[in-house]
Amino acid sequence: MSNIEVAASAGFCFGVTRAVNLAYEAIETKKNLYSYGQLIHNQTVTDDLAQKGLRIVESLDALTEGTLLIRSHGVGADLYEKAKAQGLEILDGTCPFVKKIHDIVQEKHAAGQGIIIVGDGKHPEVIGINGWCENSAIILEDLEAAQTKPLPQKDCYTVVVQTTFRQEKFDKMLECLQNRGLQMEIHNTICSATEKRQKEAETLSQKVDAMVVIGGKNSSNTQKLFEICKKNCKNTVHIETKYDLVLNNLKKGDRIGITAGASTPPVIIKEVVVTMSEALENAVQNLEGSEEATFEQLLEGTLVTLHTGDVVKGIVISVSDTEEVSVNLHYKSDGIIARGEFSSDPTVIPSQTVQPGDEIEVFVIRVSDGDGNVMLSRKRIEAQKGMEEIEAAYNDKTVVTGQVTQVVKGGLIAVVNGVNVFIPSSQVSNRFIEDLSVFNGQEMEFNIIEMDRVKRRIIGGRKALVEQEIAAKRAALFETVQAGTKCVGTVSRLTDFGAFVDLGGVDGLIHISEMSWGRISNPKEVLKEGQSVEVFVLDVDKEKGKISLSLKDADKNPWKLAAEKYAVGSIVEGKVVRMVPFGAFVELEPGVDGLVHISQIANKHVVKPEDELKVGEMIQVKVLEVNCDQKKISLSKRQADAPAEEEAVAEETTEA
Repeated sequence: MSNIEVAASAGFCFGVTRAVNLAYEAIETKKNLYSYGQLIHNQTVTDDLAQKGLRIVESLDALTEGTLLIRSHGVGADLYEKAKAQGLEILDGTCPFVKKIHDIVQEKHAAGQGIIIVGDGKHPEVIGINGWCENSAIILEDLEAAQTKPLPQKDCYTVVVQTTFRQEKFDKMLECLQNRGLQMEIHNTICSATEKRQKEAETLSQKVDAMVVIGGKNSSNTQKLFEICKKNCKNTVHIETKYDLVLNNLKKGDRIGITAGASTPPVIIKEVVVTMSEALENAVQNLEGSEEATFEQLLEGTLVTLHTGDVVKGIVISVSDTEEVSVNLHYKSDGIIARGEFSSDPTVIPSQTVQPGDEIEVFVIRVSDGDGNVMLSRKRIEAQKGMEEIEAAYNDKTVVTGQVTQVVKGGLIAVVNGVNVFIPSSQVSNRFIEDLSVFNGQEMEFNIIEMDRVKRRIIGGRKALVEQEIAAKRAALFETVQAGTKCVGTVSRLTDFGAFVDLGGVDGLIHISEMSWGRISNPKEVLKEGQSVEVFVLDVDKEKGKISLSLKDADKNPWKLAAEKYAVGSIVEGKVVRMVPFGAFVELEPGVDGLVHISQIANKHVVKPEDELKVGEMIQVKVLEVNCDQKKISLSKRQADAPAEEEAVAEETTEA
């Protein structure tokens, strides 16, 4: 049997572990959490963080609030300043080894020294380091650059190196720079963990027959590990997950070495080891008589039995009380479909879906669960078929329907034919929705706007659909709505100046002056958001897409009866509602105000209306004139008070 050995330092390094832990902790407490660029070069971790609410941004221009997580690679000084200026909270996940380089570069640049960075000029870490010397550093990527790249005359250069750079290559480049006569202050900033990982990989690759390097395709340190291993072991492969696993020309008894880049989670390393162990164990049992076998033959040998990842057909034996399904696979052990692996829809009950004797297609999760059972999944078969349908919808730009199963920070998770699709909050509608929980459990239609089948990254979006629906509703509404008609709508938004009412895809405005025949100071006195209201259409402007509305029924206009109710010469009561320099306005009833001119306030000279009257005061007034067309009524307090004054004078004369 082949022997599998995993390098001791494979997987997450200290800096990456710190940044990832910061991200998962922050997801639990921070409302709007952003990462400047991909947190680490691992798509599995990146996708998981995105689904939990961490949004990746490449620019801060549109951000005005929230928390910015600085990735382990670090960023330049200007980004910190910009984030603070825009009111963002900063959560610094920069690797301590990288932070040390920032401090060196900032200090030496301020002292007037030239800065040389040895590393990949396109790598985020190097870009970030350069940002601490105002992007003035000379970047040397290889031996040729160290030999030939022009270097401005400086009294002294400070040399730093990318943390994941190969020590051997760095030493040769330093020798070239020294031969060019440079005065240098050298800082070997290669991460000790990186150096240790590379030495382990070199040692391991020298003593094995095949080498597997696990890590992201864009990971610099993983690529360097691959280069090191490939030199010593020709049969070296670079994979991201167990699904990429391909080994050739293995002989029985060969030793396999495994190492992993600093951005590779332990769970992925474990999956690769388990998958290889199971496949090789089963294959060797079927090829005991063979002295030599290629890995391709080993895999073919397992097909007569089972191995992880197989899609096979079986016969349902039974469904237990716990809804576990037993399946006969014509293998030495029966297969088990756990309740959670039966369907992506948690409402589906296995005992109501399959019966003993039914033939079903299943996915082999694991050949042995420790008790001899084969662990199966029906849900993953659904997902595979669903993935094909989703891919077709993505290519054809057709609409899919999914059920929202989770509300996560940053958006929704919807299941389409067994496949999880992430819908960012910005794509749920054409406007911001604060509480996404209203969508939980609902079915919704959306487009597939981004898809990476290999990485299982699927992004859905409703924004364009919603905008199309609204555009269609707007067009239909503007074809039918006319001034003078009556409509029913829903109050969608309240402002200080009025209320917007959704008429079915188009919002009309009720100005505050059109909310009541009486006087109001705030729309909230009359309406509330979500309220259904009957409105009157005042005006329709199709070109500008505007509709003016009113709550005031013209048939109930109080001015229609004002001439009869307030006959000239009659004495009526009213409330003082407003003062002006030339008099006071008195409300006779909601919607009907009259003016008491300053000359009609009292039987004496009045300098200011406030000297004689108070807002809110109830007074008797005489109607002098009524003009219903212009909605004007002239009133007199002085004349209304005159009979009382004459009576008082008469009483005084009689007593005398």
